[in-house]
Amino acid sequence: MADKIDFKREIAAYRAPRGRFAIVDVPDLQYLMIDGQGDPNTGPAFAEATAALYPVAYQLKFASKRELARDYVVPPLEGLWWADDMESFTAARDKSRWHWTLMIMTPDWITPDMLTSEAVRLEKLSEGRCVQTLHVGSYDDEAPVLARMHAEFIPANALRMTGKHHEIYLSDARKVAPEKLRTILRQPVTN
Repeated sequence: MADKIDFKREIAAYRAPRGRFAIVDVPDLQYLMIDGQGDPNTGPAFAEATAALYPVAYQLKFASKRELARDYVVPPLEGLWWADDMESFTAARDKSRWHWTLMIMTPDWITPDMLTSEAVRLEKLSEGRCVQTLHVGSYDDEAPVLARMHAEFIPANALRMTGKHHEIYLSDARKVAPEKLRTILRQPVTN
């Protein structure tokens, strides 16, 4: 059997500089996805979606190892975030008005016929050119970083936002103190 693949090491878009913004080209990637709406801290839907994703991700990982002789590290949890009024996302932080898609990246050799869950879908995401940075700290402290990304860096580089705000959770919030959480903040852009 070949070595276990760690996509965080293999895919450059899973690395970001801390304290500055970088423009990156993200390849098309395949994800397990589940959609929801509402405050991730108080509403049950977010916890239920997370609980639904992980068993499917590990089931596919073990099926890949057993049936295809291809082993990999299950990548981190990720989320797409948006609101009908983006001010409620970046400035007001009214989490009750947020929409989200929770995701776990899945290798392209995993096919839809391997998926047995009806609650989770397998879908490609094409983000292309993006701006991203590594945020270290509480999720609630992201707003000033996002404001600088959206209102300063993106316009200063003759870019405009497209797509949905994307977060990659490099830390497990159940095991890491809020001030030490490591999260890649990503925004798809175009010229």
